[in-house]
Amino acid sequence: MNIAVVGLSHRTAPVEVREKLSISDDHIENSFNLLKANDQVLEVSILSTCNRLEIYALVKNQDLGFSAIKDFLSNHSGLNKDELCPHLFNFNQDEAVNHLMRVAGGLDSLVLGEGQILSQVKKMVRLGQEHNSLGPILNRLLTQAVSTGKRVRSETNLGTGAVSISSAAVELAQLKLGQSLGKDQLISLETEEVAVVGAGRMSRLLLQHLQSKGCSHLTLINRTLKRAQSLAADFPDLTVKCGLLDELDDCLQSSTLLFTSTASDTPIINADRLKQFTREKLLRLIDIGVPRNIASDVSQVSGFEAHDVDDLQEVVARNQEARQEMALEAQGLIDDESRIFLEWWASLEAVPTINRLRSGLEAIRKEELQKALSRMGPDFSARERKVVEALSKGIINKILHTPVTNLRAPQPSPQRKEALKVVESLFNLDVSDK
Repeated sequence: MNIAVVGLSHRTAPVEVREKLSISDDHIENSFNLLKANDQVLEVSILSTCNRLEIYALVKNQDLGFSAIKDFLSNHSGLNKDELCPHLFNFNQDEAVNHLMRVAGGLDSLVLGEGQILSQVKKMVRLGQEHNSLGPILNRLLTQAVSTGKRVRSETNLGTGAVSISSAAVELAQLKLGQSLGKDQLISLETEEVAVVGAGRMSRLLLQHLQSKGCSHLTLINRTLKRAQSLAADFPDLTVKCGLLDELDDCLQSSTLLFTSTASDTPIINADRLKQFTREKLLRLIDIGVPRNIASDVSQVSGFEAHDVDDLQEVVARNQEARQEMALEAQGLIDDESRIFLEWWASLEAVPTINRLRSGLEAIRKEELQKALSRMGPDFSARERKVVEALSKGIINKILHTPVTNLRAPQPSPQRKEALKVVESLFNLDVSDK
């Protein structure tokens, strides 16, 4: 068996490819069913975010498992393998474990130290459990990845400050405003007419960072008015005008800065929609949705400037160098957690031999106990029988403790294999069905 991960991220694929791989909540159950239907896939879970789609699996055979997952991704995306595979990465065993720990710790995120990814890894665990696709191996690995992410955030400073896609989007707006004024610096947003489309988690962070960067009022529109109003109520110091998506055209006419973050599978803003407007002042559109909320043809329309999540690299690069030292510290924790899991995984090699050894000694114990009790005669009380049985069990457990501990202890695989052979030979264990 092998632990495998196949996927793509902002590091390997542009947004136009990533959006084709995105798996919405409506399609997650079918995706689990398709993956579990393949006999190479023993356990599986799915991590789908705006910047990555990764399939984690326990597979029977490394190469066949990789191929099965790539077939699924090709069918799901509608891309043939020649188009898709150049953007995919695949890791096996040690590399797969370390990659997951890095993802959970925020070291593989577009924004180094991003906090949201830990919530998304937690969601991956929950979805795997809900769809009965996790067994003992992946359940332990994913659970340990969550605890690793928590360690990184509690024991290092990597997660401090504004570290999210939303914060980077706001900084991008500030940077572009500064560049338009001939300044290579972040400019306050206090004079901008801001609109936010969508009222989910990303939009909540947008409002938080917009407020901290000088924005005092904005328009928030959403598919349902109640959710927009609920979000606005959490920001009493920010003047928020709430509306429905029907009012999007009004925002496109009056705003100078507009962010989109909706769950729509198709663009809600395209060139045809914008051609009706004649703008004297530039409208910057910043899309942090994947799939994209703003079509790529928008840049062809005069008066509008569009950016998507891939454009956030410009901002990220400004902050990355200062966080590298913290990232090195976090990597040390991740390497430690990866080693702990891999040592546990390696110890499973000893389980069949340990179980046979225990079964063999237990059979001897029961046989000898029965002989002893039969010789005691009818005068031997039930209480005395229990004491003798407990004594025999205690002796077996004491005998097993040291060899079992040593067989499970961290050690090189060749050394463990040699120790297992010795135990199997000494105790004449039947290993033909291993």
